[in-house]
Amino acid sequence: MARYEIANADLSDMASAGNAETLFELGLVYAAGREGEQDMVSAHKWFNIAAYKGLQAAKQRREEIAIDMTREQIAQAQKEAREWITTH
Repeated sequence: MARYEIANADLSDMASAGNAETLFELGLVYAAGREGEQDMVSAHKWFNIAAYKGLQAAKQRREEIAIDMTREQIAQAQKEAREWITTH
């Protein structure tokens, strides 16, 4: 899997590429809090999109983090993922 130098990359530019591995990497960035505070809603969103694009590892990671999320957080992440998919 490709790794990206996050410090020198704009996250929105990475996402716009639409590559499943890149989207998965964004999920990891948010899940780990590499760019600031941990953001599980955003992490779930990017894992969900990467899973939609067929990346099995993203499905697994999405399920793992969902265990510690509220229903409201999951619903928000799913909403954001749907919005991103329809606009890209």
